[in-house]
Amino acid sequence: MGSLVKKRRKKMRRHKYRKMLKRYRRRKRP
Repeated sequence: MGSLVKKRRKKMRRHKYRKMLKRYRRRKRP
């Protein structure tokens, strides 16, 4: 079960990072 939670957390973390990156890119755009 522990590994499953870890995997799920990793996926969520990646998604959050992707969303943040998109936001940052938009802000950087002139």
